[in-house]
Amino acid sequence: MAASTAAGKQRIPKVAKVKNKAPAEVQITAEQLLREAKERELELLPPPPQQKITDEEELNDYKLRKRKTFEDNIRKNRTVISNWIKYAQWEESLKEIQRARSIYERALDVDYRNITLWLKYAEMEMKNRQVNHARNIWDRAITTLPRVNQFWYKYTYMEEMLGNVAGARQVFERWMEWQPEEQAWHSYINFELRYKEVDRARTIYERFVLVHPDVKNWIKYARFEEKHGYFAHARKVYERAVEFFGDEHMDEHLYVAFAKFEENQKEFERVRVIYKYALDRISKQEAQELFKNYTIFEKKFGDRRGIEDIIVSKRRFQYEEEVKANPHNYDAWFDYLRLVESDAEADTVREVYERAIANVPPIQEKRHWKRYIYLWINYALYEELEAKDPERTRQVYQASLELIPHKKFTFAKMWLLYAQFEIRQKNLPFARRALVLWKSYIDFEIEQEETERTRNLYRRLLQRTQHVKVWISFAQFELSSGKEGSLAKCRQIYEEANKTMRNCEEKEERLMLLESWRRFEDEFGTASDKERVDKLMPEKVKKRRKVQADDGSDAGWEEYYDYIFPEDAANQPNLKLLAMAKLWKKQQQEKEAAEQDPDKDMDESES
Repeated sequence: MAASTAAGKQRIPKVAKVKNKAPAEVQITAEQLLREAKERELELLPPPPQQKITDEEELNDYKLRKRKTFEDNIRKNRTVISNWIKYAQWEESLKEIQRARSIYERALDVDYRNITLWLKYAEMEMKNRQVNHARNIWDRAITTLPRVNQFWYKYTYMEEMLGNVAGARQVFERWMEWQPEEQAWHSYINFELRYKEVDRARTIYERFVLVHPDVKNWIKYARFEEKHGYFAHARKVYERAVEFFGDEHMDEHLYVAFAKFEENQKEFERVRVIYKYALDRISKQEAQELFKNYTIFEKKFGDRRGIEDIIVSKRRFQYEEEVKANPHNYDAWFDYLRLVESDAEADTVREVYERAIANVPPIQEKRHWKRYIYLWINYALYEELEAKDPERTRQVYQASLELIPHKKFTFAKMWLLYAQFEIRQKNLPFARRALVLWKSYIDFEIEQEETERTRNLYRRLLQRTQHVKVWISFAQFELSSGKEGSLAKCRQIYEEANKTMRNCEEKEERLMLLESWRRFEDEFGTASDKERVDKLMPEKVKKRRKVQADDGSDAGWEEYYDYIFPEDAANQPNLKLLAMAKLWKKQQQEKEAAEQDPDKDMDESES
């Protein structure tokens, strides 16, 4: 009882507490520990003693112990395939092939997706010349894992090394049914070529370019035909490739290869046609190599005309890029049209003109239309002078006149050119409908002294256009009629014209009308009439506005002159502001003059 009590009173001794927790002065690192261990060779274990087996019983005992070790390792972790492979290889080293097979089969039951396991298994059978067993394993492997290309390569190589060409071909055919990667097809083709089976290789290529329809594969197919002397077949392959990819998926490498093939065959005209066909359809960015090869070809075999064609093609691509970047860059369209007119057919020229005139200025202001309208003029002149097609020329003129917003502004040049064209065509009824013959018509009526008819002609003309020159001509006609009340009628025309042109965007034309009116009043009007016109004259002011480049970016500011008319109600505050500014400027000038010459002011005050 006492002993138990004493035992119960025994306690585990307490761990001494560390009073000084400061780091030691000399620190020992893990690196130092490892270095000292290496120097002292503390981790080196002595090699196991060599064991000599002297009789069969001892050998069997050794095998039993070794197998038990392998089985124990497998039992501990069945998924470690390296243990299975070491076990099978040990059995193989003892020539226990059947035991090794059993081990491999057990391992495949554990992980049949392990590629190394299948390879080691088959290699064991091949090493021991067990061909049928190896075939069986390869068949099982490619059936279980058909996407592992290594199995197929090994299987076909084994059959070929055994001289079983038919068997290897059969394996290749089974492989191709899975539509493998490109290298597998090349291996099959090279296999057939090793046995001079060109027709079989061609058949494989036919299937290959459909499974992997890349440009490089079509080129390889064509070069295969060319290499074996089948030039007609090679040309046919290139033509089929061009048709296969069409215009939507054109690739410059295909056309370069096609052209080089024809160049090797001395078919220089075919080469030129191929290059031109491709350059007309492939964008500039994707045709750099094509241009380069075409230039080299023309320098080698072409003449001056061929080299000029290359230059024209390059410039055409440049203009295409410019007009795509900014369709309203009319200068680029003019350059492009001059180029195609000098070299292209009529249909091509018309196509470019139609594309150009489709880019109507987005703003209905005359200054934005001045460059654009010349596209129509050049189009009409081309149809008349180059294409010799009067009907199309007439359609171009009529379409342009319908497009121009005559209520806001017009182009007398278009009417004039249209009428002159109709006169050249001896089509006077059409010419009379145009504006240009109005002046001749009016002059004729004036010569006949048909004042009322002339007046009616002017009124009809003003219904078509509100051009300032028509108003001035009308006023001068009334003045020159010499009849009673001609001055009043002339003044009335000027007043009507001024009222009509208040909404005119072309302020220079409105100023031209007022200046003509003032000259009239200076010669025939009273002082009050002159004063009235002077009050209508605008103020000329300098303004600034932003300028945009062709690409839409800001290009700074530009100064321009604008006219502020007193009659415009919206301009009344501006005129008051201008008057106040002028008055302030005058006062500033007088003040500066007084400061510069004070004696003069004193003299003036004394006098």
